[in-house]
Amino acid sequence: MIKSLIKLIVLSLILVALCKSVLAKNKERYEALDLFGQIFDRVNENYVEEVTYEELIEKAIDGMLTGLDPHTGYLNEERWEDMQLDTKGKFGGLGIEITMEDGFIKVVSPIEDTPAYKAGILSGDYIIQINDTPVLGLTISEAVELMRGKKGTSIKLTISRVGVDPFEVEIVRGIIPIQSVKSDFFGNVGYLRITSFTEQTESGIEKAIIKIKEELNGKEIGYILDIRSNPGGLLDQAVKVSDAFLEQGEIVSTRGRTKNDIRRYRARAGDLLDSKPLIVLINSGSASASEIVAGSLQDHKRAIIVGTKSFGKGSVQSIIPIRKPVIAGIRLTTARYYTPSGKSIQGIGITPDIIVEQGKFESINFKPISESDLKNSLDKEEVEKEETSEKTLQEERLERDFQLARAVDLIKGIDIYKESLTQ
Repeated sequence: MIKSLIKLIVLSLILVALCKSVLAKNKERYEALDLFGQIFDRVNENYVEEVTYEELIEKAIDGMLTGLDPHTGYLNEERWEDMQLDTKGKFGGLGIEITMEDGFIKVVSPIEDTPAYKAGILSGDYIIQINDTPVLGLTISEAVELMRGKKGTSIKLTISRVGVDPFEVEIVRGIIPIQSVKSDFFGNVGYLRITSFTEQTESGIEKAIIKIKEELNGKEIGYILDIRSNPGGLLDQAVKVSDAFLEQGEIVSTRGRTKNDIRRYRARAGDLLDSKPLIVLINSGSASASEIVAGSLQDHKRAIIVGTKSFGKGSVQSIIPIRKPVIAGIRLTTARYYTPSGKSIQGIGITPDIIVEQGKFESINFKPISESDLKNSLDKEEVEKEETSEKTLQEERLERDFQLARAVDLIKGIDIYKESLTQ
């Protein structure tokens, strides 16, 4: 009887404590909502221009979300439709992935073959003015809204770039289908380029590898995966691309708000490259899904990472639809992702195994002197004949792209070393 009474008392105390906690939380919530309501009324009544209730609510929601982190935000009907196009392999507007830094819009990366890319916008550029509107003081959503517009219309951006004075760039907006995967080969080295991670990426990478194998008759000595200036995209596509080069093991894990909110993605057997050497090229414009691929392949020692440190976006965004009269939604940061070794790259980035700056080549007008330049040099005619042969497009590209050239050299060096072991 006494034990039952004690249990009843304890249970009652727990219920009282829980009720007090709930009441305290509810009181805090109601006070916060009351504060919001007061400010809402003041703005609606006293702002210098008339603002509709809908406009105020949308701006309040947008401010609440963008204030959390640069990648969380509200998707109204127009933005929701644009997002659907993005993930299907189309990009509306200018074609740049952006973030907010120090009050200005920073370009994470221009998407290849889009208006911004063709206009010469670079990773790391700051947009300080949009047409006649200074960016300082705008939210990222407000800046995006200014940059959006109908296909064929033009926009003028003022760009701040390290080492040069601010300059203006005029860009014509467009909706351009993006080829997510491109391929080529340099000698017997296969080259794979991923510009962004869309719904097309996994199938694109598989087709590209098959194409290279056919063109090189299966004699390729290695591959280069170029994800430089790739701003990311779909998480599941990053996982599938990583899986294409791995036989087993964890690819990436995502960890949310609670200890139990952990999800692990693992590789299945089957390396599409047949274990041939792989070099991954990254730079400061490689972000998000690109970093998942680079981090996974680096931790598993499956690839050598070459280039410069990546952007450092290690958070996962979930798209949550919300039905009003029309479909809208929110992009909400719900987790951080971690490489197989347990490292978070948020704000840190992936550090290459071999750091190679893009650099600048010697002037094409400068020609170093060699033996063949000397008067009456032996075999001079044969050397001159060889030097006058036309360069291929691949050779010209390697002369312009220092990082790619070093990656090709590295694959060739690995092949030479492997051959020396068999002799």
